Amino acid sequence: MPSQQRSARRSTTGLSKRPSERRGSVITTAVPDSTGSRLASLRSRARLTWLAAVRDALARPLTNYYLLLGSVALLLTIGLLMVLSSSSVEAFEESGDSYAIVKRQLLWVVIGVPLAFVASRLPLRLVRRMAYPAFVVSLILLLATAKFGVEVYGNKNWLPLGPVQIQPSEIAKFSIIIWAAHIYANKDRRLRSLHQVLVPVVPGMVLATGLVVLGRDLGTALVFAAILIGMLWVVGAPIRLFVLCLSILSVLALGIAATSSERLSRITTFVDPFKDYHGTGWQPAHGLYAMSTGGIFGQGIGASQQKWGALPEAHTDFIFAVLGEELGLVGTLLVIGLFLVIAYATVRIARETKDPFVRYCSFGIVIWLLGQMMINVGMVLALLPVIGIPLPLVSYGGSSLLPTLVALGLVVGFARREPAAARALAQRRRARATGLSARR
Repeated sequence: MPSQQRSARRSTTGLSKRPSERRGSVITTAVPDSTGSRLASLRSRARLTWLAAVRDALARPLTNYYLLLGSVALLLTIGLLMVLSSSSVEAFEESGDSYAIVKRQLLWVVIGVPLAFVASRLPLRLVRRMAYPAFVVSLILLLATAKFGVEVYGNKNWLPLGPVQIQPSEIAKFSIIIWAAHIYANKDRRLRSLHQVLVPVVPGMVLATGLVVLGRDLGTALVFAAILIGMLWVVGAPIRLFVLCLSILSVLALGIAATSSERLSRITTFVDPFKDYHGTGWQPAHGLYAMSTGGIFGQGIGASQQKWGALPEAHTDFIFAVLGEELGLVGTLLVIGLFLVIAYATVRIARETKDPFVRYCSFGIVIWLLGQMMINVGMVLALLPVIGIPLPLVSYGGSSLLPTLVALGLVVGFARREPAAARALAQRRRARATGLSARR
């Protein structure tokens, strides 16, 4: 009997354990589900928290101001590093000093940054008063360039002024935007009329573009056309006008290209640069070599191989190729991202302002810089023909750098004058003054 009772207890104990094991199994299978749902909820909360933090940061009064300052400073720093790296071989061959070209670029930066600071503090009424004089001076310089300019690579776009040569078309881009913004701001309530939209902005821009075309500078003419179309879009011109403008521009671009055998060959071979590898395809082909060898993280600053004579204009028009080779995909996306940040902050300023001049001028500057960046990057990636357009803030050259810095300084001034930003800066100045007086 005792043995039978023990066996019965074992059997009942075993039976009693099975349900608990089943319940335990149910619990163990349910735990991962609950843990997974908790993790998912935590992730969603973290994501929402992160998005809320980003929204909070973007909603702060000085966000546009700091986005512009930070992006411009980073692009200038990257530009100086890339000019130093890409120009060192050519500079040593020409002068025996590997730092000769970057020293000149640094000089332009030293001149341009104070000019940008002054532009950010200029009263808007003074900027608008300079609109017509700046436009007239630009037309005179463009006319002088078409008549007395120096021809470089088939384009007569350089004007000698004593010991230096300038590119008046770069100055004209900025002055045209200010001039058009000033006129459209005066006509802000009359822009529903097509006549008010067209006159005198369209004839004036067409005249400036025609003077550039006389110098056979197709790339700059396309930038001028992009500025014109962008300004018309901002003021709300009808769609049929855009269709007409694009048709005329396409015909003119093909006509200008057909007048030069070199330019025509560039256009016909840009899709496949290796078709004429030792001719017009040499520069874009080596630009693609540089981009492809950079990989994701690049070869390292100074480690470019294409800058050793294989890639023409490595420190000017094709500096983006050297950047891709040395800093890789990460570096190129960083530069493009910084331009997009500048565009984002400037568009926010234009959308939030109540001043029509600030709105039109900001949009014009965005169209200019972003359009020129896209043309340069497309040119390096063989998506567009090689038409000699520098990368703003990065490529070597004072004629391009100085107007760009002054234009961005003007936009920084717009950001400072936003009501919330102005109050925040005033509070900061008062806090600093209070702190200084307390120390005394």
